Amino acid sequence: MRFHASLSRITLAILAASASPTLLADQTAAVDDTAITLDNTLVTAEKELKQAPGVSVITADDIQKAPPVNDLSDIIRKMPGVNLTGNSASGVRGNNRQIDIRGMGPENTLILIDGLPVESRNSVRYGRTGDRDTRGDTNWVPADEVQRIEVLRGPAAARYGNGAAGGVVNIITKQPTQETHGNFSVYTDMPKDKDEGATKRATFGLSGPLTENLTYRIYGNLSKTDRDSSDINVGHEAEGESAASGAEGVRNRDVNGRLTWKLDDRQSIDLDAGFSRQGNIYAGDNQYNQSLTSKKAASAAPWVGRETNVMYRENFAITHNGDWDFGTSKFFMQYEHTRNRRLDEGLTGGVEGTIDSTDFSTSDLKNYLAHGEFNLPLSSHLPQVLTVGGEFNRQELDDPASTSQALSSGSYYSGTTSADSIDGLASGTRSSKASANIGSLFAEDNIEPWEGATLTPGVRMDDHTDFGVNWSPSLNMSQKLNQDFTLKAGIARAFKAPNLYQLDPNYLLLSSGNGCPIGSTGSCYIQGNDDLKAETSVNKEIGLEFKRDGWVAGLTFFRNDYHNKVVAGTDVLGYSSGGNMILKWENAKKAVTQGFEANLTVPLADNLTWTTNGTYMQENKDLDTGNVLSMIPKYTVNSMLDWQVTDTFSTQLSVTSFGRQKPPTTGTTKVDAAGVNTDEVGAYSLVNINFGYQVTKNVRLGAGVNNIFDKKLYREGNSNSAGAATYNQHGQAVYASVSTSF
Repeated sequence: MRFHASLSRITLAILAASASPTLLADQTAAVDDTAITLDNTLVTAEKELKQAPGVSVITADDIQKAPPVNDLSDIIRKMPGVNLTGNSASGVRGNNRQIDIRGMGPENTLILIDGLPVESRNSVRYGRTGDRDTRGDTNWVPADEVQRIEVLRGPAAARYGNGAAGGVVNIITKQPTQETHGNFSVYTDMPKDKDEGATKRATFGLSGPLTENLTYRIYGNLSKTDRDSSDINVGHEAEGESAASGAEGVRNRDVNGRLTWKLDDRQSIDLDAGFSRQGNIYAGDNQYNQSLTSKKAASAAPWVGRETNVMYRENFAITHNGDWDFGTSKFFMQYEHTRNRRLDEGLTGGVEGTIDSTDFSTSDLKNYLAHGEFNLPLSSHLPQVLTVGGEFNRQELDDPASTSQALSSGSYYSGTTSADSIDGLASGTRSSKASANIGSLFAEDNIEPWEGATLTPGVRMDDHTDFGVNWSPSLNMSQKLNQDFTLKAGIARAFKAPNLYQLDPNYLLLSSGNGCPIGSTGSCYIQGNDDLKAETSVNKEIGLEFKRDGWVAGLTFFRNDYHNKVVAGTDVLGYSSGGNMILKWENAKKAVTQGFEANLTVPLADNLTWTTNGTYMQENKDLDTGNVLSMIPKYTVNSMLDWQVTDTFSTQLSVTSFGRQKPPTTGTTKVDAAGVNTDEVGAYSLVNINFGYQVTKNVRLGAGVNNIFDKKLYREGNSNSAGAATYNQHGQAVYASVSTSF
C-alpha cells in the first residue's frame, strides 16, 4: 500500500476532480431556453470539444428520430469508432454486448451521466476469460430524458483518467426549467420473428420552479424487453456444440430527481438523487455454453424466463457551479451504491459462470468521488484559460460469492477431493472485501498561440493504493489551414487500474485441467494478484476537417499502443500442498489498435441531408498471441438520409454495413490444444426507416421498421468454439411511439 498521505490531504482539501475540463461538457451544448444556467459562465470545454477530432455529439432530436430499441447503446454504436462487443474477445456471453470504442474493449470505455462516472458493472464478477455477465452501464437513463450524448475517443478521452483508454460516453440529461413542463411517452417494438424478444416502455418527466430561485426535475421509466425463445439458435450450433441461448430479457425501473438552487446570477447548487432497478430475464446463458440438459447446467434450467440477477443502483450527488471574478469553478461529491443480487455460480472449471445453486448472494459495491476544478483566464500576451483540479475516488467491493471457492485437490467430476492449501492464503473462510483509492491532480491549458490555432497541453497524476503514481501527459492541437480546412492532432497517455477482482488474492478460480496452460498436467488455480502493474496506452490521432456551406468532411487516423493488459496467467508460479499449479492474473506485454475514421455531411437540399461516417480497422490485436483484442468488424459504415418533408412530417432512411469479423485464432489452455474455431462472420448490412409526425404542438407520433430486409445472425456457440458467431443479430421489427408534452 503506497498511497501518499500528502496527496490525499490535497485532493480532499479541494474536493478533487476528474481527468479533464471536458467534464464541464454538460454546460456546452444548447439546452432548453428555459433551463437554469449561470450568467457569463466561462466554459473551456466547448473549445476543447470543437478542437478534438475524436468527438461526436448525439442530440435529443437524433434520439427522437430514431429511438433505441433497448438502451442507449443502440444509438451510440452508430458513431465513428464505436461498436458493440462482448466484454472479452473470447466470445463468452456474446449476447451481452456493450460499447467498445476503437477496439479497446468495454472495460476501457468510461460511462458518465451528467459528467459523473457510473461504475455499476464493476460489481459483476470478472471471469477467467475477461468476461462479465453484464449489459454495461448505458441503460440507467431513459432515452426520452437525454439532452445529448457526447462520445469522446482517443486523446480527447484519455485525459479522463482511470478506465478511459478507449473512450468516454457522457450521457447528459435534461435540466430543470424555470417554467413548468412535463412529458409522457410510450414505445413498443414488435419483432417479425416471434422467437425474438419484444420491447415495451413508458417514460415520464416533470420540471419546473418551486420558488423564484429553486427548480426541480424528476423523471421515471418502466420498460421490459422479453427474452428470446429457448430454441432460437437450435439448428445453427457449431459442430459438437450445444445450441446456445438467445438474448436474455431485461426489466428496468428508474426514478431520478434534481433540485437546482440558483444562489445568485453567478452561483448554483445541484442536488441529485436516483434509484434504478435492472433485472434480467434468464434465457439459459452460461459461461461455457453448457446445455441446460447436461449435469453441469441442470440447476439453471428451471430459471429460464425468471430473474436470476437484479442490480439496484442508488446515486446521490451535490454540485456547486461558480462564476467568480478570477474564473469559474465546479465542485461535486458523489456516492454511488450498487447491489448486484444473483444466483450463485460455479467457480471451478467447466461450471465456472454456470448457475449451480438456488441461493442468491449479493455483491455490494460502493463508490465515493470528490471532485473540484478551477478554470482561470490568465493575463498574458497569449489568450489562454488554465484548468487545474483534482480528484479523490474510493471503491469498496464486498462479494462473498467470489471468494467461496474451496481449497481442494482431486477431481470435481469424480467427487473425490481432499484438503489443500496455498502459502499465504487462508484455508478457511476468506475475506470477501476489497478496496482501492485513487487520488489525482491535473492541469490543462487552452492556449491560442496565434490566430486560428488552439494548443492544449495537459498532465494528470494518479496515485493508486496498490501501485503508486502514474503520470498521463497529453497534447492536443488545432490549426486552421484556410477558411475551409482545419488540421487537428493529439497524443495522450491513458491509465487504467486493474479491477478489484484481479487485485484480490482471495479471489480464486480452480480448473480441473482443461483451463490450465497447454502442455501442463493436473489442476490449477487462478489467483488474484496484488502485484499487478497498471494498464497504460499511448493514444495518437491526426485528422483533417473540411467545412463549407453546410458541407462537412473529415478523415482521422488513430493508433493506440496498449501495454500491460491484465490477463489470466499461463506461467506456473508454484504449487499448492495438494500439487495443483498456482497461476495468477498477469500483465501481457503489448497490443495495438489502429485505423481510420471518416465522416461526410452533404446538404442535398434545404430539407434533405445525407450524413455518413465510417471506421476502418487496420490492426486490432495482442502482439504476444496474435489474437484480436475485440471481435469487431473490419469496417463499419453508418449512412443516413434525413428528409424534413413538411414542417410536421419527417423521415429517415439509414444503412449500417459491417465488414467481416475475426475471432481469436490462438488458444492458451488445454481445452484449446486441438485448435480453436477460426470461422469468421461475413460482411452484412442493416437497413432501417423511421417516420415522425408532429400532430400538434404537444403530440408527436413515431414509427419505423428496423432491419427492413430481415438480415439475421444466429449464435453458433459461446466462446471460441463457435468462432466469431457468438451473438444473435435480430431480424425485422416494427416500432411505434407516442410522445406528449405540456
